[in-house]
Amino acid sequence: MSIKRHSLNYFYSIAQKREYSCKIKRSEFIAHLAYVETIEAAKQFISQISEEHKNATHNCWAYIVGDNGQTYHSSDASEPSGTAGKPILNALKKYDMTNIAAVVTRYFGGVKLGIRGLIEAYGQTTEAAIQQKPLKKIVKTVEFKVTTTYDFIEPLKYNIKEQLGQIIDIQYGAEVQLVVQVEEHLQKPLRNYLQELEKVGKLKLG
Repeated sequence: MSIKRHSLNYFYSIAQKREYSCKIKRSEFIAHLAYVETIEAAKQFISQISEEHKNATHNCWAYIVGDNGQTYHSSDASEPSGTAGKPILNALKKYDMTNIAAVVTRYFGGVKLGIRGLIEAYGQTTEAAIQQKPLKKIVKTVEFKVTTTYDFIEPLKYNIKEQLGQIIDIQYGAEVQLVVQVEEHLQKPLRNYLQELEKVGKLKLG
């Protein structure tokens, strides 16, 4: 499913796989999260977890991928419709996540939870896994290659910082060469600043 989500300048994901388990009315719920960049990678992770827990009662899942979190899908995996996949997906969306796959495994303990109970169990288990550690910010960036002179480097470094840019590499030779990075949605003031300096001969771009 591909649907346009709200317009954000950045999203979040995780750096490493996460797992969280709990018992709810004798059923065991295990949430598994993984960073993925494609639908194929998400499906592979879902298949892997489902195989590892093939004796479980259910392996329900959801994933979100895309620069803007625009592609997502979920499955109730034979739980009543809308009680598992959607709550998992909603938990991921609540934290503005993308490039993420989640599988919640359930081992039935003999006590039925009801529709509301299932929705809460799958959603809360997923959310608990998300909350285990800080999330990783995913944001598009733009880089500028800049060449300047030694006598201008210090004011340049200061003003790059003022324009919310970050110097990710600097090389000192006959001249000073920098690689400057800025979040894409913040690039305009920095770009204009650097272009104005190029016009007056203070630096070269590219």
